[in-house]
Amino acid sequence: MSEEHDARASMIRSVLHPTDFSGSSELAFAHALKIALAGKSKLHVLHAGAADEDDIDWSAFPRVRRTLARWGVLAEGSAPGDVGAKLGMHLAKISSRERDPVRAIVGFADDHKSDLIVLATRGRDGLPRWLHGSVAEPAARKADIPTLFLQPESSGFVDADSGALRLRNILIPIDHRPRPHAAVRAAEQLCRTLAAREVTQHLLYVGEQGDMPAVAIEGDTPFKLTRSARSGNVLDEILAAAVECQANLIAMATAGHQGFLDALRGSTTERVLRHARCPVLAVPAD
Repeated sequence: MSEEHDARASMIRSVLHPTDFSGSSELAFAHALKIALAGKSKLHVLHAGAADEDDIDWSAFPRVRRTLARWGVLAEGSAPGDVGAKLGMHLAKISSRERDPVRAIVGFADDHKSDLIVLATRGRDGLPRWLHGSVAEPAARKADIPTLFLQPESSGFVDADSGALRLRNILIPIDHRPRPHAAVRAAEQLCRTLAAREVTQHLLYVGEQGDMPAVAIEGDTPFKLTRSARSGNVLDEILAAAVECQANLIAMATAGHQGFLDALRGSTTERVLRHARCPVLAVPAD
């Protein structure tokens, strides 16, 4: 296998961005678009809930070409085909007729082998209103897909106006359970896709230094790595460490194959997400 093939295999090839067309989803859309653009990947923008074609408000979908023109990577007035022909990114805007949005998200992600879900939250309320009360939560628990959560008040690592990338520090809280290796790999995959090389991954253990779990880094990595332990309340210490290292992203392993919704339900990840000042990448543990 060639080095080029190895590099491509370690990148994010398909991004799913579920949206409710609200203003709070604009930052999440910018991140999904930037990741797909950088990786020359597939980007599926999905809206669920339309009963038939007449219910679909196509004008409400994010303006991809307008955004790319604002970022200076596509000329104003470009044709739809230019996104793929000139930028190498495959784009599809889809409106699902599935009334339950969680079932639509999980079914679509599974059918299209999505590598990453990029989803806006509603700040300290956790899930956006359109995902509450879902009847498809059992299916969501089976969605074994890393999910990038963007809070509307967070300072993301992609500037929505210019498309500029500001990913320098990633905080990765680690513990014996769940095993943190998947989060480390997912953070590295994201960095490779974005071609973000000047990145430091900060491994943090809340507990005694001598009890800190070993995390083996597979193969050569261009990223700097630090390890630290601190004592105190887990949530408080994670949030404090994120501020101190100026984290642009927190990557966390979620317990078992619990799916993207369970990352927001009564877990450490949920509590971090509600209080962090930066995006959170929730990764199902091995």
